[in-house]
Amino acid sequence: MSILIYMIPIALILGLIGLGAFIWSLKSGQYDDLDGAAQRILLDDDDDKL
Repeated sequence: MSILIYMIPIALILGLIGLGAFIWSLKSGQYDDLDGAAQRILLDDDDDKL
C-alpha cells in the first residue's frame, strides 16, 4: 500500500502534462484544417512528373 503514495501523484502529474499538451496543441492550431489533408490527396500534381 505504500507504493500508492508514489504512484498517485505520478499519475496525476502525467495526466496534467498530457492535458497541458492537448490544450497547447489546440491553441497552436493543430486541429484547424482537418479536411485539408483529405482534399490534397485527391489533387493531381502534374508538376511531379519526370
